[in-house]
Amino acid sequence: MIRVVNDPMTTANRLRPVILRLARELRREIHSLGVTSGQVSLLAAIKHNPGITATELAERERVSAPGMSGHLVRMETAKLIERTRASDRRRIGLSLTPAGDKVLKSVRQRRTAWLVGRLERLEPEEREAVEGSIDALEKLLGDE
Repeated sequence: MIRVVNDPMTTANRLRPVILRLARELRREIHSLGVTSGQVSLLAAIKHNPGITATELAERERVSAPGMSGHLVRMETAKLIERTRASDRRRIGLSLTPAGDKVLKSVRQRRTAWLVGRLERLEPEEREAVEGSIDALEKLLGDE
């Protein structure tokens, strides 16, 4: 089979399954922590935007408000987040609990350790190629 170099369709067809498999492997690293990858995403959003409301979080994550409410109730029950009423009593913001922060740190450590282990298996030139592709991959994401 002839492979066309620098053809966006060819590159997309090779890149998509690799990215999906990489994401799946990274998700597997958190199963033993008792959280889902979706919950990790929400915890990170709350950590980086303390005081964000459930509505703002739903919009940011492109989830319906009722769907977000269910996620937040489960995370609040697990003592990963807490709701805090603002001084004007109209706004209820979300923040991480110490347990939620600990989960996020554990997730980062496990995922990083998994990646380090895999990168160590590569030859130095292959690691350079991976490192060199990071900027281009970030550019694919744009301003999302």
